[in-house]
Amino acid sequence: MSDTLLKTGLNDLGHARIKFYCDDNRCIDCHGCDVACKEAHHLPVGINRRRVVTLNDGIEGAEKSISIACMHCADAPCAKVCPVDCFYIRADGIVLHDKKTCIGCGYCLYACPFGAPQFPKSDVFGSRGSMDKCTFCAGGPEETNSEEEYRLYGQNRIAEGKVPACAAMCSTKALLAGGSDDVSAIIRERALKKGLDPARTPHTWQKAYGD
Repeated sequence: MSDTLLKTGLNDLGHARIKFYCDDNRCIDCHGCDVACKEAHHLPVGINRRRVVTLNDGIEGAEKSISIACMHCADAPCAKVCPVDCFYIRADGIVLHDKKTCIGCGYCLYACPFGAPQFPKSDVFGSRGSMDKCTFCAGGPEETNSEEEYRLYGQNRIAEGKVPACAAMCSTKALLAGGSDDVSAIIRERALKKGLDPARTPHTWQKAYGD
């Protein structure tokens, strides 16, 4: 499985690890990102791989919105607590999982600081199915761009050389996705233009990547 993944999309051993970043000064709470995600992967009702959260709602001058999903953490806590080892981390840092191995125990949800794992209800009694989460639009362990991969995980845009659907749809370019070097360069450039400290680490990065 890993030999195939090493040859796809951004997954190049010489490439900086991937990262998500949402600029809360640019996010306008339009929900274009989460709608694009649902449309691209045909997600069932109740599954939200990406969501927009508003902080300090209603407080004038302090209200900010931020787009949140799986941050593909460098030391992924979800993978650490999974009792069946259904998670795997690609060489480019994308954290994926095998739905056919997942038993729906929910440990990953308790461990994730971003609330990324989602659990579809499989029947009227509310029993949980296999976990679902953001894949960075990189598919899963099945054959790349196969019908089975699409059925279980949605589009594999990374294998096609495209950025995730959420970042592609963001109208204000608040949501960035790509190699850490490229994303960091954009953050620094924006900070310098605003006269801010370019060395300030985004809060979500401290949690996800430890830097």
